[in-house]
Amino acid sequence: ELQTRWAQHYQHAEGVPRDFDAAVRLYCLAARKGHIEAQYQLGWLYTGAGQSFMQDDSLAAAWFKLAADQGDSYARRMLERIGDSQISDPGEVPCVLPDGSFFREPLKSEPDPAEQVIREWVAQLSPDYDLEPNLVLAVIRTESNFDARARSDKNALGLMQLIKGTADRFGVEDVWDPLENLKGGMAYLRWLLDHFDGDLKLALAGYNAGENAVHQYRGIPPYRETRAYVKRVIHHYRKAGVAE
Repeated sequence: ELQTRWAQHYQHAEGVPRDFDAAVRLYCLAARKGHIEAQYQLGWLYTGAGQSFMQDDSLAAAWFKLAADQGDSYARRMLERIGDSQISDPGEVPCVLPDGSFFREPLKSEPDPAEQVIREWVAQLSPDYDLEPNLVLAVIRTESNFDARARSDKNALGLMQLIKGTADRFGVEDVWDPLENLKGGMAYLRWLLDHFDGDLKLALAGYNAGENAVHQYRGIPPYRETRAYVKRVIHHYRKAGVAE
């Protein structure tokens, strides 16, 4: 397993500078695919094994358990020393990086994602933009109803109905890539919330009509579409039980 081999290089400074962050990331990718050696090595790292800043006995036991369940005798011996774990699914065991943050596998886009996939993307990405996941989902519901191929009569495209100017502004290279579209829309929504000092209604009005229109009318523009849009998004948001 190439990922495990390179993780060992980074762990032991074999031909590359020692980098525990890179080692954990690579071990984690391999371990979640079921690679026994990667699971064992993660367990070993979380015992502290010379790097006390990484010690976490519960994580060590969980990774050793996964390796032991696949027949690894060394992992079984380690479990006898530190105690067993009840976890049996690699997807349930987190990988904690040396700085204390959690490693998340890079998301992979797909051309026509199901609604559940989109919801999972939003759940993972929303903290990066300091956004409430249900707010993003409410915008998607209103904009495209989770249709990654949606196109409006004004040529707004994709899940978050980005026009070309907005896509370019927020670095979206392929507006038809659902994951890129989502990231661009979330970046714009975050910008609008900051720009309007957290005023949700003004931010949503800006998302629909543009922030210049909100400034021009010093509030929600008197456009029927925009006013209905703001109400619809807030309705979906409230329906999720998170809006006041």
